[in-house]
Amino acid sequence: MSGWFQQQIVHTGRLPLFCFFVALVLGFGFIRLSVRLIRARVRWWPGDLVTGDVHVHHMVFGVVFMGVGGVAELAAPLYSLGWRSGAAVVFGLGTALVLDEFALILHLRDVYWSNEGRVSVDAVFAAAGVTALLLLGITPGGVTSTPGYQRLLPGTPGAEATLHVAAAALFVLASITLLKGKIWTGLLGLFVPVVFIVGAVRLARPGSPWARWRYAGRPAKLARADRRERHLRQPVIRAKIRLQDVLTGRHDQPALRAWERQAPPGAGAAALADPGGHAEEALDDAV
Repeated sequence: MSGWFQQQIVHTGRLPLFCFFVALVLGFGFIRLSVRLIRARVRWWPGDLVTGDVHVHHMVFGVVFMGVGGVAELAAPLYSLGWRSGAAVVFGLGTALVLDEFALILHLRDVYWSNEGRVSVDAVFAAAGVTALLLLGITPGGVTSTPGYQRLLPGTPGAEATLHVAAAALFVLASITLLKGKIWTGLLGLFVPVVFIVGAVRLARPGSPWARWRYAGRPAKLARADRRERHLRQPVIRAKIRLQDVLTGRHDQPALRAWERQAPPGAGAAALADPGGHAEEALDDAV
């Protein structure tokens, strides 16, 4: 195992990336354990950090860590693997704290334990998955540089033009895939480009920009997309939700509105929306 680590991680220069990955996973695991203990009102666990009337979100610390880690990485000498690895740890920890509240940044309100809050878990899983693939040496497109692509092409004057046309075609296919609402397919396509073709050809998800633009006057096609969503995608989503609930806690509370956040603790709708009494402030209140 140590030989594999030295050969595949250290000697290939991926040690900083490995440190980032470990810090991201462990940081996310720790902060999720912390918020679940707070939600369960465990007495011996420290509660939320509150300064006056402001609840300081852990994304605030994450932004600070990302800033410190990013600057340290830029300032580190290229040959100093230890310095760069330490900066990657700080940056990875900050990334975990920020992505854990990504849904709050997206919605600009308290959605942490609501259904919308699952976006944060998806963001962390996506970041960890892409980093793991990079650690395994699987790079976007399968090669690491333009010369690498050119080696796959015949040694003719048209090789560079062919490369540019292929890159443009992949960009168009990737754009169509994303417009069809297939985010995970798009991420996988970065590493297996042929997936972009599948994503671009298949039906769009209902509610996606592509479906709104292209299926508005084609009810039969929209109905097919709805059936495919119900029969194929929804069972996968339900399985993913069950796994997320086991790993990160149940996202089953309604998101708090502005008037609910201003209500005194334990009063009325706010108490119903947050039975544990630990609902987070909205992002705009925190900053």
